[in-house]
Amino acid sequence: MKDSRSGVSTLVGVGVGPGDPELVTVKGVNALRDAAVVVVPVMDTGEQGRAEATVLHYVGAEKVVRVVFALNERTDRARREAAWDAAGARVVELLRTHGSVAFATIGDPNVYSTFTYLAQTIGELLPGTAVVTVPGITAMQDLAARSGAVLTEGTEPLTLVPVTAGAAVLKQALEGPGTVVAYKFGRLAEEVATALRETGRTEDAVWGSALGLPQESIRPAAELTDGPLPYLSTLIAPAPRDGGRGGKL
Repeated sequence: MKDSRSGVSTLVGVGVGPGDPELVTVKGVNALRDAAVVVVPVMDTGEQGRAEATVLHYVGAEKVVRVVFALNERTDRARREAAWDAAGARVVELLRTHGSVAFATIGDPNVYSTFTYLAQTIGELLPGTAVVTVPGITAMQDLAARSGAVLTEGTEPLTLVPVTAGAAVLKQALEGPGTVVAYKFGRLAEEVATALRETGRTEDAVWGSALGLPQESIRPAAELTDGPLPYLSTLIAPAPRDGGRGGKL
């Protein structure tokens, strides 16, 4: 909303979960419905993404504004920056017109989300804009629920690694204590399988993709193929647990 006395506009980052529309929180649904417009990120190829598909379960298409982001650009920094700038300028137009804009992002807006870059851009282009976020359920939580994997017990740490940083970073995490979760590993499935095998973490690990969608796949990590797997695949490698009930307290 916009404060009529101060003229302050509000940008709301709304986490809409990993794909299953039933996993959007009540607060998230209310934020989507209360906003004047809901921005959804799309790639330049134009196909519907998970965020847009989820949003359309709760608001009409006439309220949704599709904005192109270079979601799949990792090598051409100039192209990526130009896309962020263009997206930011478009959202500024919407804020100036409507005062209240929600941005829907898969998962949580504060966990590896495009919303972070958008909020930074808006802060530069339209100083004074109020930025708030509504938390969303993450892919690791959904995969844990669907697979029965326990993320943490007692004093165990939890390490989250984006495999876009490289399989070596994942292997280093697997050599440490606690549960390790890997995001976005589909393109490096073979390297991930090798890292699990070399660290002795394959047996209890599980991976999943398209969670909550018709094409959902959840399998033991021992069945990891050479790929390619969906880019947004998620892996959980639980901590070794041999101390019985409460052994990690």
